[in-house]
Amino acid sequence: MNWQRDVAILLLRLGAGGLMVPHGWGKLHRLMEGLEAGEVKFYDWMGIGTEASLALAVFGELVAPACVVLGLFTRWMSVPAAITMAVAAFGAHAGDPIGDKEHALLFLIPFAALALMGGGRYSVDHRLRRPR
Repeated sequence: MNWQRDVAILLLRLGAGGLMVPHGWGKLHRLMEGLEAGEVKFYDWMGIGTEASLALAVFGELVAPACVVLGLFTRWMSVPAAITMAVAAFGAHAGDPIGDKEHALLFLIPFAALALMGGGRYSVDHRLRRPR
């Protein structure tokens, strides 16, 4: 029965993380182009500035999900990914209808679950924990 749980966690990691990485890649290019042009247009989260907000989004949508796909620091890396999606749903799209929040919420849920469950047996985390 344990193998089924580990395969389910692997599918969550590959699905949520793998589908999130292209969003982060696009945001990385947006950040680089904005910095080069001298103006970054993005949601200013908690007044920290558009550049910092977009940089955090790049971390939450590219770096953290890439680690989740590998199962590297899965619990820790799922947290910024989930927070990024919570900010997108309840911050950037706060006044929007549920249909506009749905995408972010559909990513928030598996990242929150992975933060609670960890990477499972088929992960770098598991390999690092194994006694030698």
